[in-house]
Amino acid sequence: QVQLVESGGGLVQAGGSLRLSCAASGRTFSGYAMGWFRQAPGKEREFVAAISWSGGTYYADSVKGRFTISRDNAKNTVYLQMNSLKPEDTAVYYCNGDSSFITIRTTPRFGSWGQGTQVTVSS
Repeated sequence: QVQLVESGGGLVQAGGSLRLSCAASGRTFSGYAMGWFRQAPGKEREFVAAISWSGGTYYADSVKGRFTISRDNAKNTVYLQMNSLKPEDTAVYYCNGDSSFITIRTTPRFGSWGQGTQVTVSS
């Protein structure tokens, strides 16, 4: 059974930084694109960033230039470095993956959604 465990969230002031981590167990990352998603209160979950198996990246316009996604395939872990945080970045952040770098943005199917990690940005 695939398990995704996100960590690294917290409370930070606007302009601050956080680094999120997501570790997977039960299935290797090998060959999968991995991504980060977020869900703000009262809103649907949305795509944030994705990274292909070979390291290509893609970002939502709202985070482009501020967030950086990376991965350590040996550790089965994906990261999200978040800089210049804004109050509108406040959300629960989740990771997931897919065999396709295209469809990961809409239908990630690497595993079931984990608990997520809360990010709160104060103004």
